[in-house]
Amino acid sequence: MKSVFFVLAATAVAFHVQADESPVDSFKIARDVSLDEVVVTAIKAVKGTPVAYTDISKEELARRNDGQGIPSLISSSPSVIMTSDAGTGIGYSGFRIRGTDANRINITVNGVPVNDSESHGVFWVNMPDFASSVETVQVQRGAGTSTNGAAAFGATVAMQTERSAMKPNAEYSVSAGSFGTMKHTVKGGTGLLNDHFVADARYSNIRSDGFIDRAWAKMSSYYLSAAWYGERTLLKFQAFGSDEVTYQAWNGVSSQQLEKGNRTYNSCGEYREGDVVRFYDNQTDNYRQQHYHLTGSQRLGDYWNTNLTLHYTRGAGYYEDYKAGAKYADYKLPPYTAPDGSQASRTDLVRRKWLDNDFYGGVYSINYRSEMLQLTAGSAVNNYAGDHFGRVLWAKTANALPSPDYEYYRNTGKKLDYSLYAKANYQFLPSLNGYLDMQYRGIAYSIQGSDDKAGDHVNVDKNWNFFNPKAGLNYTHGGHDAFISFSVANREPNRDNFTEAAPGEHPTHETLYDYEAGYRFHGSLFHIGATLYYMDYTNQLILSGKISEIGEALTTNIKDSYRAGVELAAGLRIAPWLGWNGNLTLSRNKIKGFTEYVDNWDSGGQEAGHLGTTDIAFSPGVIANSCFDFTWKGFSASFLSQHAGRQYIDNTSDKDRSIDAWFVNNLRVGYTFKPAFVKEVSVDVTVNNLFNASYETNAWVYSYIENGVRKKDDGYFTQAGAHAMARFTIRF
Repeated sequence: MKSVFFVLAATAVAFHVQADESPVDSFKIARDVSLDEVVVTAIKAVKGTPVAYTDISKEELARRNDGQGIPSLISSSPSVIMTSDAGTGIGYSGFRIRGTDANRINITVNGVPVNDSESHGVFWVNMPDFASSVETVQVQRGAGTSTNGAAAFGATVAMQTERSAMKPNAEYSVSAGSFGTMKHTVKGGTGLLNDHFVADARYSNIRSDGFIDRAWAKMSSYYLSAAWYGERTLLKFQAFGSDEVTYQAWNGVSSQQLEKGNRTYNSCGEYREGDVVRFYDNQTDNYRQQHYHLTGSQRLGDYWNTNLTLHYTRGAGYYEDYKAGAKYADYKLPPYTAPDGSQASRTDLVRRKWLDNDFYGGVYSINYRSEMLQLTAGSAVNNYAGDHFGRVLWAKTANALPSPDYEYYRNTGKKLDYSLYAKANYQFLPSLNGYLDMQYRGIAYSIQGSDDKAGDHVNVDKNWNFFNPKAGLNYTHGGHDAFISFSVANREPNRDNFTEAAPGEHPTHETLYDYEAGYRFHGSLFHIGATLYYMDYTNQLILSGKISEIGEALTTNIKDSYRAGVELAAGLRIAPWLGWNGNLTLSRNKIKGFTEYVDNWDSGGQEAGHLGTTDIAFSPGVIANSCFDFTWKGFSASFLSQHAGRQYIDNTSDKDRSIDAWFVNNLRVGYTFKPAFVKEVSVDVTVNNLFNASYETNAWVYSYIENGVRKKDDGYFTQAGAHAMARFTIRF
């Protein structure tokens, strides 16, 4: 590994600079592609790529960014459903695309993987206000194009950070609103210095009490960028990171509480002293994460350019919770013997579960662009090492702990992920091009040590080698654009699939065969489009309805399942000052020959129920968005409507275990003016859930049989009723 990174580093500093050429054109390469864009060109879809995708611009993100995270800001894209633990979009939040959960969605920043190497998920609470430093977000649906890091097993989200501002600038923004929410953002840049150097910076601070009881969040983040532009060269260093403390709201609100009309009840941290219900003050999640990217982009001629990024991510943190009635055996403690000789097998205790990890590597690409051929070849080598350990800080029973800060488990996860890909787009005819994308991905993953769930010793040592081909045709003529494509994607199990698998269950990798066809028309006054997709899965790891103690959904391999649907999108310029855009997804998401297993507490075993073809959990048959945009002089307004059909919480298609369909409307109004003493001043007010709908976006359920009766434990993640945010921004 050291030799690999030595070669990569040597390549980075070997970029040739031609100083005798004028810096006036130093920010453009062949075909007017910005050097900043070369960084992500290799993994983004462009016009003519046979992929279903949506680009979200910096302006669109800024319009909606009053403190919520990326999941909220992309939630009006086709086939996207967003959810929030605290009910406001601030803190712990996430999204699904085409029903695909977060750990199957490939997330990158400037081509660098963001997904956690072991869980495959992205914890957006660790990227507060990252949208304030983003230039574009591209959401690819389906297997998409080859990228770096986790498998794109249902979607890809590629983010590009802001391009360097060539003129000096400064900006201050403050937002305030419901639930004690407050956000401050300060940004600034030097502009171009000495024809070559640019620096930019941002700092953000967000506070919110949350809609759910005690679901407060305290988050801060920063972004720093220093870039050197030569005639043919860009060298750029970026550092961004965050610090967050949030009170846990992972349990959701039980159906019993919802029946009582209590939509904000938070059971996290709950314990009793006699008949008095209390809540632990420090039932919190605490995490700090820093990212460092060093990028070199080089124009090699009129047709060639290349890019190399070296990266390092450092993360460390813990969550602390009060465990009422915890079993001594679960914490590797002997039963407590009282002075009178009686024994106790349970006690109340406080624990901390830690994650301390490092992720580093390099991603490289070389690009060729001519009138007839666009060719990209790329590679990536990424290494991860993460220590997982747990400590008991306090136990209610005297002398229960063998030592202060007692450590009851520790294990280390290590993962080496490497890939090679080449993709070509060739113009066969003036209106017809073909696309071919070939990727090899190798993974070596191990877990060694003791685990809180898997026992005194966990031993995982797995290797995978995947070949992921993609091919398609694209037809373009006038405003018409049509494509067909076929893709194969493979994905390895994640950490929980191993450590929390049922006894005797050995998770295997899953495979996706993705068939897509699409048509788009763009005219001067309207646009319309449709995408048909059929995603055929083998051994898909399906959500079982159970969750881990921190709200993570657990899965099991299912032999045969599919997702099929149509995505419709349209837009209309009704008047020079009024436009409308909307999208609609209609889908079927099925498991063939599903067998449900339910724990029987009476017998101590499980009961099997053969249910035939059922719906995949969390995959609504209908998702729709509508947005009216009004602009007149300095005034602007947006009216956004969102709808999702019924979602089943488990895979039984039982209405008793489902989330009701919902329809929500948001309104934003704003005004921008340009006084003589500053560049721009803007104010806006957003009212989310304008008509105060009661709805939930996520849930979990555990079914069991007791005394011959089927029962359930569950939790629904309720979202806030009508709530508002006001924002003031001044730019210099």
